[in-house]
Amino acid sequence: MARRVLPGLPLALGFTLLYLALIVLLPLGALVFKAASLGPEDYWRIISSPRAVASYRVTVFCAAVATAFNLVFGLALAWVLTRYRFPGRRLLDALVDLPFALPTAVAGISLTALFGQNGWFGGALAPFGIKVAYTQLGIMIAMAFTSLPFIVRTVQPVLEDLDPSIEEAAQSLGGSDWTIMRKVILPLLTPALLAGISLSFARCLGEFGAIIFIAGNQPMRTEITALLAFIRLEEYDLPAAAAIASVMLIAAFVMLAVTNAMQARALRYTRRD
Repeated sequence: MARRVLPGLPLALGFTLLYLALIVLLPLGALVFKAASLGPEDYWRIISSPRAVASYRVTVFCAAVATAFNLVFGLALAWVLTRYRFPGRRLLDALVDLPFALPTAVAGISLTALFGQNGWFGGALAPFGIKVAYTQLGIMIAMAFTSLPFIVRTVQPVLEDLDPSIEEAAQSLGGSDWTIMRKVILPLLTPALLAGISLSFARCLGEFGAIIFIAGNQPMRTEITALLAFIRLEEYDLPAAAAIASVMLIAAFVMLAVTNAMQARALRYTRRD
């Protein structure tokens, strides 16, 4: 009889599958079951209502802009933390994880206080006609704040493991800094960047606490999908809440599938080179 490489694998696997079923699959199954209790016509009527469609548009647009900002700023921050040594570096590195530890409601209240008309940043932007609080710009800032660590923490370990000899070889061949970044470093970072983008975008789509304080929650303008589902839940319209939530669930699955396919393609490209 062949020995198992990992002793206790069946027991550990059983506990893992049980935990996954209770914590992940059971809530998702309940959501799908409740949404399925609606007929096709009622389901379509709820998810395609003008208010629901407007909430999808606001949520996806703001999440895309916040993720794009995090991609640029998060990559730059990860690069600075990895390649440079300066006073306060460890403190800055620790502050990156602050959105993970800070309750999202606290983050929303803090952002509202900062970007309100009488806030430090809001007061400074007001003379230029820039309003942040209770606008889609405020939603983007809240999303970017809560999802930034996903980009930094997925890219940072890959940057730390990059062999410096690769960059030195590219420099010896006459490559400029921009050429080395574009043709050498970015292709190696692509799988990690895709993973970070996926996690960041998913967090933006599902964010709630940090947004509702700064968004103003105006239907058709600054109302996100998570809030609309919560409103239907407060109205004791559980099937409608489940139907709206199922749209975001489907969007999350599609996004993960596309991201995994792009990661697999990027890994094959990297290994081929």
